[in-house]
Amino acid sequence: MAEKTIGFIGTGVMGKGMIRNLMKAGFALHVYNRTKSKADDLIAEGAVWKASPAEAAEGADVVITMVGYPKDVASVYFDNGIIAHAKAGAYLIDMTTSSPQLAEKICRAAASKGLHALDAPVSGGDVGAKNGDAVHHGRR
Repeated sequence: MAEKTIGFIGTGVMGKGMIRNLMKAGFALHVYNRTKSKADDLIAEGAVWKASPAEAAEGADVVITMVGYPKDVASVYFDNGIIAHAKAGAYLIDMTTSSPQLAEKICRAAASKGLHALDAPVSGGDVGAKNGDAVHHGRR
């Protein structure tokens, strides 16, 4: 089976632990963060830097977002972002705590492009993300 590529947007407190666990599991990680220096350690560990959410989404089998606020979620998914650039059949997973209305908007837009969207906010903090036992609450 070919290596799966994951685009990951958001290398903050929660994202970093998740990215490291995904790399340990053997996935190729393409990462983006508004402040590149916050991803430098991950790049040194093998993640590939991408200059925008759109670039992180291009060619990825799965795109995961873990950003700060609903406005950040909207900006990375829309405005020529993830939905416009993800490959057909890709899975889009938003782990940000956001609004149901925004999750539904993303799901509709993704479906219209042949993408699969999942709203999966997490709890467990940075320790849960680092240890790989953060709790995910998903819905399509």
